Formats: sequence, structure tokens, C-alpha cells
Amino acid sequence: MAQAAIELIGIDKSFGAVRANRDINLEIMRGTIHGIVGENGAGKSTLMSILYGFYQADSGEIRVGGQPASIKTPNDAIALGIGMVHQHFMLVDNFSVLENVILGAESDALLKKSIAKARSELERLEREYGLEVDPDAVIEELPVGLQQRVEILKALYRGAEILILDEPTGVLTPAEADHLFRILRQLKEQGKTIVLITHKLREIMAITDTVSVMRQGTMVATRETRKTTVEELAELMVGRRVLLRVEKGEAKAGGVKLAVKNLTVKDSRGVTMVDDVSFDVHAGEIVGIAGVAGNGQSELLEAISGIRHAVSGSVMLDGKPIDLTGAADPGELRERGLAHVPEDRHHVGLVLAFEENENSILGYQDDERYLKGPFLDIDAIRDDARDKIVKYDIRPADCRLKTANFSGGNQQKIVLAREMEQDPGVLIVGQPTRGVDVGAIEFIHKRLIAMRDQGKAVLVVSVELDEIRSLSDRILVMFAGRIVGERGPDATEGELGLLMAGVEQREAAE
Repeated sequence: MAQAAIELIGIDKSFGAVRANRDINLEIMRGTIHGIVGENGAGKSTLMSILYGFYQADSGEIRVGGQPASIKTPNDAIALGIGMVHQHFMLVDNFSVLENVILGAESDALLKKSIAKARSELERLEREYGLEVDPDAVIEELPVGLQQRVEILKALYRGAEILILDEPTGVLTPAEADHLFRILRQLKEQGKTIVLITHKLREIMAITDTVSVMRQGTMVATRETRKTTVEELAELMVGRRVLLRVEKGEAKAGGVKLAVKNLTVKDSRGVTMVDDVSFDVHAGEIVGIAGVAGNGQSELLEAISGIRHAVSGSVMLDGKPIDLTGAADPGELRERGLAHVPEDRHHVGLVLAFEENENSILGYQDDERYLKGPFLDIDAIRDDARDKIVKYDIRPADCRLKTANFSGGNQQKIVLAREMEQDPGVLIVGQPTRGVDVGAIEFIHKRLIAMRDQGKAVLVVSVELDEIRSLSDRILVMFAGRIVGERGPDATEGELGLLMAGVEQREAAE
């Protein structure tokens, strides 16, 4: 019989009045890929953080390889062969791959032996698991998929036999996610045990052997993956039936609300990322932009929202021009009815050290609703935040809690509530459901459709093709900074995939 690699018995954990884990029992078998799913705030990451020594349980027992284990720090976990790849990478950006791998695991003061040993070991790990990455590359110059490989290499270098991955595909393109899964299967074949925390149920079905479902801090079910369905898992997660595809009527498009003409944008290195792009978004429609990450979508949204200066081109908002070449200001655009949900909620959308109520008005703090004379009206701000918490089902329902203490999906809801509740004429959204669970995805999609049906113009950028096809009334595809095609929502994934890869454009050029 297969032996349990990990046993969690009666795990309880509270943070003040919030009980994050309630009498959790979980068994993870050696040499398997075990998925853990649940809504944002269900307690998944807390449970794994206890296993990795970031937190200590208030009560309960951990067993590793059948033996009781005391895990009070990550070093204790590492000594027991447990490694963790976090949702937000724990890397030093200006260090090389090699330096990041040995950081904290140095064997000599001058590092000469440590570096030589690490270089040799990395070559072996790369060969064995297909984790190719230049050991001398600087982290900040690597794409996110390769940065994730470095995190996996760090864990394997420290001798991990059990590898925990927290929302590993939340920042990956579909192609990068496929490559990650090939790596995980190879690790499993070599006898490693993988624990996969994710909200993407189709990924669970594709990669795991077993899946456990958490809801509101409790473990509600464990299933053999081959004996369950996406629909059953979604219902177990949320406690009710969930619509896995958006239900919407025909769009009733009105006049042009946002007109982009011949827009060209360069990044900080002077590289052209948006190249002579033109399109319109009408009132009462959702326009989706599909494309592999890094093809100019991010820079396009940043320029339209006033965050990044454009080199040339014009943008009209409700028929009136916006100067995006230097004079545009995000605050001015908000006043003119353009709201922006940024792709990177941590660095652009939120101040994580602020309380929830403070973030709920960020950018709108000069609105008279939030002022009492020249000062902020704290009571009004907190009352407004509590209303948004109820309306958007933000958990925990505590407007005084630091935003850093909310799960990623609930942080996303804070940003969405702030922008949507301003009743904008134009809403631009980057990656609306990145890191968000299936129940929250359904909620966010319904809110976006409702805005469309109220006559708003909505522009959505997402790397999730299912999301783009489900939400959009028109789909634009970006490749190498240009719009290479427009399709309807009935376009197939294969058709869009060819455009995203630039295949049809290359064939036309030939």
C-alpha cells in the first residue's frame, strides 16, 4: 500500500476573531499530485503555510512520512524535505539565478564552494527535470515562467521531496502553464509528492490524482480526480450550483465611448510595445483583447489609463480628446468617467499596508462624499467600505483589516468594487479574475455583464481564452504590439490561438 507523505490531523488556526482552519484532517499520499481547491479565503494557503512553518497551528498534529513532526519555521520544513513555491515569488530581483538558489543555503563564508556546488547541482536538476534556465541570468530580466522555475529549483536544491505550489499558474500564460505541468508530471515520475493549490478546476482535472475541497475553513470533501467532475467540485467549493459559463443576452451597442487611433507606446527600455493600434469601444458592449502576455496588452491599458505616456496617436473619450503623450493624468481621466482595474493589483491597484476602507477610496479620496470640510470623513469612508463589502461579498467582512491580510481574490474584489461603484462611462480591466476562485469569477463576470447592459463601454484584457470568449461581444487579438485580427465570441480557441501566435499574419506576409 502507498504510504502517506503528509498527514494533517485536527488542525485549527485562528487570526483574532477569524477562524481560518477548523479541525482539518488531510492525508496526502507519497508520489502523487494532490490538489487543494476552495474559494478565496477558504483557508487553503493558511493550511499550507502551517505545513511549511510560516504559521503554527493553535491545535492539531502534523506527520511527515508517518512520524510526528514539529514544524515551527520554514527551516524545520526544509529539513523534513518540504519545499514551497509561493504565489508571489520570494526572489531577489537583482541577484542572479545562482545567487537566489544558494541564498540561505551557503556552505562557506566566501561562497566559492557554495557557487561551484550549486552550479553543478543546477545542471543535474535541469537535465533530470527539464528545468532549463541560465544560472547567470539576473532574475528581473527573466520572464515570469522562468522565475517560477527558479523557485522550483531552489526547493529541489534544498532536497525537497514534497513540493507545495500555491496558485502556480496565476501569473503564467497557457503555454507556460502547460510546460509547468510537464515538469510536475516529471517530478511525480521521479517519486516527488506535489501539493497543488489552485482555483482553476480544469487544471485540477488535467494534472492531479486526488483533490480535496475546502470551504470556509473546513475540509468538506476529498475525491479521486478521475471520479469527479468540474461541476461537482465547483458546487462543493461554493456550497451551491455555479454557472461555469456567462449567461448574457445580445449586446445593444450604442455610440462610440472610447476611440483609439494609431496609438504607439514604448516601454522603459525604448522598445515599441504598442505599434500603431486603432480600435473603438461602444456603449453597451464588452470588447476583449486576447494575446499571449508580453505582446503589448499591458502597455496599451497603461497608456489609455494615463499611467504610461504614449509616443504618438490619439484617444477620444466620449468624443473629446485625451492627450496621452504627456499631459494626461489618471485622476483627470477618472473625473471624466474612465475607471481602470489594473493587471497588477499589488503594485498598482492597492497599498497593501493600508486598511481595506482606505484602499476602497484610493484615487477617489477628493470626492465630496468622503470629505468633511478640508478633512477626510472617516465615518463616511468606513460606512461606504462596509456597503461595498456586502455588495461584493468581500471576506473577511472587516473594513479595518489591513489589505495585505485579505486573500488575492478578495483583494481583487476590493479593486473592482472601488472602480465599478464610481459608475464610470468606460471601464478598462486587466486580468479581471487573476487568482480568483470559481465562485468569485461567476460574480465578477455577472458584474461586468451588468455594466455592459447599463450602457457602459467595457474593455477587458485577459490571458484566459475561455474568459475572453465568454465575456466579449467582440474579440481583438494582439501579437507583437499590433491588432492582428478581430473575431466574434463564437471564434474557436484554435482560431484565436493561431492569431495569438502570429501564424495568420506570417502566412499573409509570405
